[in-house]
Amino acid sequence: MQTIRIAAWLALIGLVAALGWRFWDDRSDPVPIPMPALTTTPLEGRESFDAALVDGVWLLNVWGSWCAPCHAEHPVLMALRSEGIAIYGLNWRDTPEAANQFLDVLGDPFVGVMQDDNNQSVRALGIEGAPETLVIANGEILARWPGPLTPDALRQVIYPALDRALRN
Repeated sequence: MQTIRIAAWLALIGLVAALGWRFWDDRSDPVPIPMPALTTTPLEGRESFDAALVDGVWLLNVWGSWCAPCHAEHPVLMALRSEGIAIYGLNWRDTPEAANQFLDVLGDPFVGVMQDDNNQSVRALGIEGAPETLVIANGEILARWPGPLTPDALRQVIYPALDRALRN
């Protein structure tokens, strides 16, 4: 009888742990991690940048013209840019023509744009899909938001991380 109770408790603890893991929100990194070196090429016709040399607090947005959620979040990026927030773009799995057409039609919120032609940069950043936005300061990734930016994402993750970075 005692073994059945122990087994039942262990099963319950396992279930709670599994559910907790499933619903755990890891969209912001609690501890800053170093920004990896990126292997990129300039997007023709756009300002380029070297992530290792960008000073201050900034956002890195991974996007592609093929990505429907990237289209959905684009007005949010334009609004952030109008607030004076520096946003750099990492175009992923795209052609230069399609990427430039996307920015020409919808507007260019980026200070600079680079292309990740061989997926090395997104792998180095631990990104599995687009869009994804990272808050970066002093060569460290302070927070990340996988998926399209929304007012809730800004309120929950992006603005608090920017505020923390600007206070330091």
